[in-house]
Amino acid sequence: MFAFTERWAPGNNFIRIIASVLGATDVVQRSSFAIINEYRTSAAIPFFICDFFRIRKTEEAFDIGYEDYIYSGAYCFLEWPELVEELLPADVVRVKISGEDQRQIEF
Repeated sequence: MFAFTERWAPGNNFIRIIASVLGATDVVQRSSFAIINEYRTSAAIPFFICDFFRIRKTEEAFDIGYEDYIYSGAYCFLEWPELVEELLPADVVRVKISGEDQRQIEF
């Protein structure tokens, strides 16, 4: 699971590259209108992009069944993870993308 702690715009391109490497068969869209988007690789392995921007209370994450995705064993890419911080597993990989002219990626 990868949690992006900066704005999504640079992260979206990063995710598209990862999706390509994973062999995604779908076009990866910006997830701003859906909380969870599911995609498949060429080997039919699912991966998820979760946009928690619209989550206002942690109870809402339970309502959408976040644990079905996060604990599925599939790759999960999280936007706005700080809104559900207390629900994330300890082994989450935090990715920080920063910089305007030159992107810096920190893990």
